[in-house]
Order: sequence, then structure tokens, then C-alpha cells
Amino acid sequence: MDALQILFGLTLLFSTSAGVYILVAKPTNGNPVLAAALAGLLGGYTAIQVAEEGVMMFFTNHTQNLTGIQVWWDLVMLVAIGLFFIVPRARAQGMNLWGWALLVLPTASIGLLAMCARLFWLENRASRDSRGAAAT
Repeated sequence: MDALQILFGLTLLFSTSAGVYILVAKPTNGNPVLAAALAGLLGGYTAIQVAEEGVMMFFTNHTQNLTGIQVWWDLVMLVAIGLFFIVPRARAQGMNLWGWALLVLPTASIGLLAMCARLFWLENRASRDSRGAAAT
């Protein structure tokens, strides 16, 4: 196995573990620190990729064969689905949706994770504030 195959396997292991945790533990609040950390890690990896292979590699990767186009469609649909579920909650928290969309659309998961981090932080703060107000 080369380094890229190991990285692929580690990602598969991590995402499977995260999925099992979400299904079993049934968390009710998002973790803003984890979302921000994932956005930072993916953003950092992307910066390395762009420095090594260039921005055009994204285009090349998604246009050289049917698999590349399928992965592109999958990415675009996942971003749209993510926004579909996140935007109503973000709107309820008063987030600037156009600003976030301008980040999410060109960066996909990086921007979506950053948006989730902000949303989770705002929701958790609102939850704490409402519990504090109810206690007084």
C-alpha cells in the first residue's frame, strides 16, 4: 500500500466510525470545535494539494472520465443537500446566508464544515442562554 491508499483507508475508517457514533449515541447538539477542526484539516490538506498539483487538477480530475464526472455530480449534490438541511437552521440563528453560500459554493465541504461550526456554536449558545433564563 502506498501513502495515498493508506490515507484513503484511514478516511474510510474515520467516517465509518463517525457514522456509527452518530447512529448509536444519537447526539442532539453539533460540536462546533470538531466541525471547525475538520474544516481546518481539510482546508490545510487542500492547500497542500493546490501547492503540489495546482488548481486546474480539480477540473482535470472531474472531467477526464465518467468516474470523474460521477464524483463531481456526487460532490455538487451533497453540497446542495447539505445546504438544504443547514440553511433553515442557519436562518433561524440569524446567519448571513449569502455570505456563507459564497464560501460554500467554491470550497464545498470546507465551507460547509465551517458553516456548521458557526451554526453549532450559535445553537449551543442559544441553548445555554435559554437554560440560564429559565433558571432565573
